[in-house]
Amino acid sequence: MEENVFKQYLTGKQIFRNNREILRPSYIPGDLPHRQGQIHQLAQIMVTALKGERPSNVLIFGKTGTGKTAVVKYLGNEIKKADSELNRVIFLYMNCEVVDTQYGVLQNIGNQFIQDFEDRIPFTGWSTERVYNILREKVDEQSRVIIIVLDEIDKLVYKSGDDVLYHLSKINDDLKNARVSVIGISNDLKFTEFLDPRVKSRLGEEKLVFPPYNAEQLQDILHQRATLAFDAGILEGAVIPLCSALAAQEHGDARRALDLLRIAAEIAERNNDDHITEAHVYKAKNKIELDCVTEAVKTLPTQSKLVLLGILLNEEKNNGRMTTGDVYETYRDLCKIVGVACLTQRRVTDLISELDMLGIIHARVKSFGRGGRTKEIEAAVPLAETMRTLEEDEILQMLKNYKPKTQTTLM
Repeated sequence: MEENVFKQYLTGKQIFRNNREILRPSYIPGDLPHRQGQIHQLAQIMVTALKGERPSNVLIFGKTGTGKTAVVKYLGNEIKKADSELNRVIFLYMNCEVVDTQYGVLQNIGNQFIQDFEDRIPFTGWSTERVYNILREKVDEQSRVIIIVLDEIDKLVYKSGDDVLYHLSKINDDLKNARVSVIGISNDLKFTEFLDPRVKSRLGEEKLVFPPYNAEQLQDILHQRATLAFDAGILEGAVIPLCSALAAQEHGDARRALDLLRIAAEIAERNNDDHITEAHVYKAKNKIELDCVTEAVKTLPTQSKLVLLGILLNEEKNNGRMTTGDVYETYRDLCKIVGVACLTQRRVTDLISELDMLGIIHARVKSFGRGGRTKEIEAAVPLAETMRTLEEDEILQMLKNYKPKTQTTLM
């Protein structure tokens, strides 16, 4: 009988002392370093709920990984503790990247107040007005304060408009017993430009902006988590400063710092190493960047994938930089093979610029004087891995054996 494939991994080195979830951004520790100012600001607003009154609506802004969600969830836990005996405050959290439709938001909130499964609002099929009326009736059954947190609120607005925010911001006009307060979290300062002035005014009663962390602050955050996650001596001295410095370059992103440390630890564990070193951190950095590239490539439209594939095939064939004309010739051949309508060279040039903005390629304008101008193009991503990602697309699978014609080499 063959040995179970997992047995060798179960008996390997254990780098993590406790749950590795401690190093994920979703973990909320008992203390949030360098966010006490924001915690106290928001607590002063939310404490009104514990007095049985409606807190102001709040919009919270800040770049990714600046602790916005962690602070709000931390205060949600604190308000539940303070209200454990009175039960006068209900704290509801919703990620609008997951629930991003008007119907979905109202349905999710409404079902929080419906105990009987048979009476719950269905996933689809009812009018929005009916869902809103049920929600309003259920919310108003008792005298209480409901705090609704809409994380990634900009995703909801961009996809579904601001109708649901209009309903939630004016719901207190329709309530007799309960009161509702909304906290919106966003890393996009401009999304409010898409709101109706009435919604914008009601939602933005108070605003908080979270600044990015600097490298020293990120070190404190990582030291706190590492103490919980690892035994003493597991981390080499330079690991946390390196993770912090790399993340500080990414606009002070604590999520990035935590991911670097966690993935470095996982790499060390898989290699059966005794310690986490700088080398593990650099490997983790490469892995994270590759994962980001893979996700970006997977979500490209078909035409952009064909243009990118044309660039990668040309680069694979010839080490010299290619021109827009080289890419367009290959792109046109690819379109014929897969049966996709071929865009004009001007439109393909626009797509090349978009790929450049995403950081997937480098495109530099080169002038030939009276001979005109073109773009020198080269890939900015690993060829083999990106090609494998593109081959996952059903339309592009028939292009596996295609080889481009010899390109024009720039002088």
